[in-house]
Amino acid sequence: MARRKEKVCLCISIPIICIIIIIIICATHFNEKCADGHCATDFNEKCADGLYKKAAVAADSETCSKIGRDILQLGGSAVDGAIATLLCTSIINPQSMGIGGGSIFTIREQSGKVRIINARETVPKAFKTDLLAMCSTTTQPMEAAHWIGVPGDIRGYEQAHKLYGRLPWASLFEPTIKMAREGVPIPYVLSRFLTLLSKEKPESPLRQLFQNEQGELLKEGDIVRFEKLADTLEIIAKHGADALYVGDIAKELVSDIQNAGGTISLEDLRSFRASEFGAWEVTLGEYDMYFPPPPAGGATLSFILNTMQGFNLSSASLEVDEKVLTFQRYVETCKFANSLKKFMKDPKFASQAEAVEIIQKHFADKVRAKISPDRTYDASYYNNTPYLDSHGTTHVSVLAEDGMAVSVTSTINHIFGSRILSPKTGILLNNELADFCGKTDQIHAGEQPPSSMSPVILYSPSQKHTVVIGASGGSMITTGVALTLQDSISAPVVFVDSKNVLNFEPLFDKIVLESLYKIGHEVKVPKMFYNVVNAVSKENNCIEAVSDSRKNGKAAGY
Repeated sequence: MARRKEKVCLCISIPIICIIIIIIICATHFNEKCADGHCATDFNEKCADGLYKKAAVAADSETCSKIGRDILQLGGSAVDGAIATLLCTSIINPQSMGIGGGSIFTIREQSGKVRIINARETVPKAFKTDLLAMCSTTTQPMEAAHWIGVPGDIRGYEQAHKLYGRLPWASLFEPTIKMAREGVPIPYVLSRFLTLLSKEKPESPLRQLFQNEQGELLKEGDIVRFEKLADTLEIIAKHGADALYVGDIAKELVSDIQNAGGTISLEDLRSFRASEFGAWEVTLGEYDMYFPPPPAGGATLSFILNTMQGFNLSSASLEVDEKVLTFQRYVETCKFANSLKKFMKDPKFASQAEAVEIIQKHFADKVRAKISPDRTYDASYYNNTPYLDSHGTTHVSVLAEDGMAVSVTSTINHIFGSRILSPKTGILLNNELADFCGKTDQIHAGEQPPSSMSPVILYSPSQKHTVVIGASGGSMITTGVALTLQDSISAPVVFVDSKNVLNFEPLFDKIVLESLYKIGHEVKVPKMFYNVVNAVSKENNCIEAVSDSRKNGKAAGY
């Protein structure tokens, strides 16, 4: 029997999925808005207030969005802008990402060709053979050093820059190095997460970074300096990615990881390579959607969209008479999607047959037939095995003047990753190997864990409408068909976690919440709910860029 819960918890998990449905549904609304004069229909006309004409960046913070914009204005490519923005985010929101983690890029070239760069972390060669037996069965994060995967972020940046960069590599690091040395004020969101470090030992390098001389945790507005990390970034900026993977920094990093109980070796770092390949593509109405294949979560994303599309959604689907039914179908679809994440396996070690099947229309048709309009079921019905949701992620969306677009998601997995900070390098390490928990019974050296990251680019050839979108928040759907991207992103959401519990954001439609509870769903209303959606949309020669206000984000453009 379902139960209703109301308590404080943090519900941040897999990247955005169903906001894209809303954007597609709203295609006619975008056109109506432009027809009314809010968008330019001629290239020489001005765009409405809040819209941009040439380029834009949407990141977790205004500071980082502006850094990305400045790089574009200096003649940098969309990739240059994305890299500079990510580096900035590593010190503005270090709880979410950093160079001790991994990333996945979806890049649309000027020609329209879409490529993927996968720099997700890998399993060390000397990993603990009983690692999966240590998986947590509670909601407690797995913080020990043996969960650290071989970090890939910098190799990913290097590969992307080699293929698409225009500005010098070092110039992309300069703004972040300067801020790291001079110090940055603790943002509100980071200050909320710092309370999680209250139980860390006083001698913990991570705790020491974020405490004052009296041993008290820093508060919002206090200045934090990342001096060791600045040194590391300066060396990488000068000598390239090899400085981190084969140079002295590599030796220092490995020493710190092994002293903390981790198993990463110099050989693990030396052998890490980012991979580059074509994007997967599906058609959604008038849109072509491009996304990364496994081990990323794009196939799961495609499944949800295909399934929901089969319900023939329209603007009426979210009006009073049909709203509860629409959300019932959505949350049931998400419960089935949770069971599919175990198929998002590294293709070097597992067949992609299941993932290919998942994105087919007939698969969505089969699952859709199992969705009841007025009933829910236990986990066995969905073939779902609970796992610990990922929290520590960031997303950046960039659209440049020349049409190149970048959608990139980066992560250290849980909040503050493994909570292991390398004292010699200032690098905060991921706990990415925890992503294997509940999704496999065997892992291999060099394998990338399953991921929910789904950096996406959509394009409608008929409308010449581009959407660059992704998230570091939960699978979601908005409460109303919005007329603007801003409204879509800011509307309250519901997130179906790995245990198939419905997490409703405060201010969510209470009629829908109560109705789903009566159907039998287990529900929560968390007080902290930091789903974060960052998107850039271009239509009729005007660009709308939106960073989610939940993380105090703000986009920038020109």
